[in-house]
Amino acid sequence: MIVTTRVLFAASEVYPLIKTGGLGDVGYSLPHALHRAGADVRLVLPAYRAVLEQVENIRILGWIDVRGSKRTHSVRILEVRHKEFLFPLWLVDCQVLFDRAGNPYQQSDGQDWVDNAERFTVFSRVVAHLARDVLDIKWQPDVVHANDWQTGLVPALLHELPNSPKCIFTIHNMAYGGHFSLTEFNRLALPRSWWTLEGAEFYGGFSMLKAGIVYADEVTTVSPTYAQEICTPQFGSGMHGVLQAAQHKLHGILNGIDEDVWDPATDVYLAAHFSANRRQPGKALNKQALLTRFGMATDETAMQVPLIGMVSRLVEQKGVDLILAVLPYLLLHTDARFVFVGSGNIEFESRLRDFVVEYPFRVGVFIGYDETLAHMVEAGADMFLMPSRFEPCGLNQMYSLRYGTPPIVYRTGGLADTVIDATVEHQAQCIANGFVFDAFNEAALIDAIERAVACYAQPRLWQSLLRTGMKQSFGWEHSAQAYLALYRSTSKH
Repeated sequence: MIVTTRVLFAASEVYPLIKTGGLGDVGYSLPHALHRAGADVRLVLPAYRAVLEQVENIRILGWIDVRGSKRTHSVRILEVRHKEFLFPLWLVDCQVLFDRAGNPYQQSDGQDWVDNAERFTVFSRVVAHLARDVLDIKWQPDVVHANDWQTGLVPALLHELPNSPKCIFTIHNMAYGGHFSLTEFNRLALPRSWWTLEGAEFYGGFSMLKAGIVYADEVTTVSPTYAQEICTPQFGSGMHGVLQAAQHKLHGILNGIDEDVWDPATDVYLAAHFSANRRQPGKALNKQALLTRFGMATDETAMQVPLIGMVSRLVEQKGVDLILAVLPYLLLHTDARFVFVGSGNIEFESRLRDFVVEYPFRVGVFIGYDETLAHMVEAGADMFLMPSRFEPCGLNQMYSLRYGTPPIVYRTGGLADTVIDATVEHQAQCIANGFVFDAFNEAALIDAIERAVACYAQPRLWQSLLRTGMKQSFGWEHSAQAYLALYRSTSKH
């Protein structure tokens, strides 16, 4: 008899309802992969205004009174349906905390919401209550899977309770620690026992991310290489000691991608479809559509020139400063054209716009995020630029491989686990799928891009590279099985 594992999956963002980055994609894809593998899943997230506008069949499960910041909130728990989800969604509806426009974490000026500590403490407290079935809805999880700092208090809260479910905590990015003050800690009436070096205290304040790491039964992160890197001072964001102490319960499980959403043979956002076995004319038609979108030439000569694309947050982590430093050289010494889609650092945005003014027929920029355009870049560019300083897993390089757009990456985190450099040896073994550089500096990035451009000029070699990448599988099936095995083997610490 197969015993079904009941999983309460808690996340602060979930595609397509609300998304700011890779966590949103994982929040959709992993629970569905678990569902397909036989798990009984409930996905819980805050009832942001944008989410409530998209769901249907709303049913009130009940109300829970939850302590906030020197006040108590009566929180409504909603069970809803959405056509993209194969299982029920639970929404934590507290209007004073979540019913606001825009980004789930930041105001329109890019500053964090001032009440984020309260917002995500309340969310975590509700998740812990739901994990114990306080509403008596006759569904209690075997495992609670919490994600990133916004749910970091969930493992700590469950740790305080007798007979609580097992708790897995996944780190998607160490750079975001959920750091708050001692004043906030006291206003939220969090347990004094957490205020220790071995608990949630962090350099005179407290970290929700650290709480998740310390108190979870098992800790995962989103690639094997990143699991090793975060135990070092360079990548540990000040918590490398905490992670070294937690190595007995730390696991690196590579993220997957949703191969239904990201499939060039069926992608609804594309001008034409294509596949590993029939790349043309679809790939060329998508390049033409992308060039047209950015007002660039699409004649036969223009179509032969390499087009390098990037979809990213425009921040230092993503190596945008390095790109800006090498772009003048590349525009002078190669015939490559570039398209950038993203937003972030205002200075980076401004400098990219300056390049458009100076090179209007060679550089295209879209400031903001656009799902259609993201798919168009993956399909229409010849190469994908992703020189991240650190990258816990990264999804875009896997999208790029699937879309026949070899990525150019720095050897770090999930990029190191998925992109195999097009060296002569790797090409001979038919395992090369992209271009990797090992030193994070201008010369190394220029060399990687020039190698990519040179390879592009050799059609047989280039097509072999595309075919290798497109035939790889980056679906969630293997990772979902790894998570299920971890759920079932976890012992309470």
